[in-house]
Amino acid sequence: MIFMLTPRISESIFLNINKHLLTRPAESTISQPVLLKGKNMDYDIVVVGGGTAGMTAAIYAKRAGKSVLLLEQEGIGGQIVTSPNVENYPGIKQISGIEFAEALYVQASDLGAEITFEKVEGVLPMDGKFEVKTDMRTLVAGSVILATGAKSRPLGLDREAELTGKGVSYCAVCDGAFFRGMEVAVVGGGSTALQDALFLSSYCSKVYLIHRRDEFRGEEKTVSALREKANVEFVLSSVVEEIKGENSVSGILVKDLKTGTVSEKAVSGIFVAVGQIPRNEEFASLVELDSYGYVKAGEDCVTSLPGVFAAGDCRTKEVRQLTTAAADGAVAALAACQYIDTL
Repeated sequence: MIFMLTPRISESIFLNINKHLLTRPAESTISQPVLLKGKNMDYDIVVVGGGTAGMTAAIYAKRAGKSVLLLEQEGIGGQIVTSPNVENYPGIKQISGIEFAEALYVQASDLGAEITFEKVEGVLPMDGKFEVKTDMRTLVAGSVILATGAKSRPLGLDREAELTGKGVSYCAVCDGAFFRGMEVAVVGGGSTALQDALFLSSYCSKVYLIHRRDEFRGEEKTVSALREKANVEFVLSSVVEEIKGENSVSGILVKDLKTGTVSEKAVSGIFVAVGQIPRNEEFASLVELDSYGYVKAGEDCVTSLPGVFAAGDCRTKEVRQLTTAAADGAVAALAACQYIDTL
């Protein structure tokens, strides 16, 4: 399987997002590019990550006439593929996350960007260029764009990992249909949590939306839509303290932070949407990270190491949206092109 979000991704989503994707080649048959004449490198730019930022970077770099390899270890599209409805991307009134990601993939590949499924295990500076080591080969690139994105942050509760795929989920659109007619809980207060609750309200008999603060951080439009749902209940100023169940989730214990009261909710599923963890572990010795693990890079996408750029959710920034990811991809690609022209 080359695309995986949770242990129980729906077949329709899997088929839709994969119908244009490449099959990961065997190591013995993977193409080995010829070094670019006069530059002693395999590709001008290697992009690490196949989300919105990474694919936008590939598009801009190819349009600038550079050779581009995009490496993705799991599946094209990044986290946006879990969103059933995207309504805040300029110029597109409404589109599903899967359709959006698929369009980016087709555009990048049609322009000539090479896209393969390999895990990048490390990047080493090499006389102004970079050695990129994957789980399948070693390449030389003129510049590297880190667009590794982020992954869902767990609650950190006992048995959370054990019950993942057995009632605990980090992707409502992937697993929501499994809980048709059941009571579930969504934990979080941002846009993802609100969208998850709205999506699940169409399937589930009851949706508890649990948030540790008094107010939600997501869009007020979505909050208003949730208030109109008879089967959605807001549980504010509260946290989940325990997940109950033997072989699958049977309930949760919820603590009211104002009163200290603990109550039990008999839910069959808990959908966690409490933030992200950047996927930068392999690059901690390559570029400078902040205390949260994000690559230190400003709006110019420049990192602490010349020739390496960071784009999208993996870098330090205030706003993480599709629009900012796409903007980062464009900025990073053009900056990488300028860097390569100096080699």
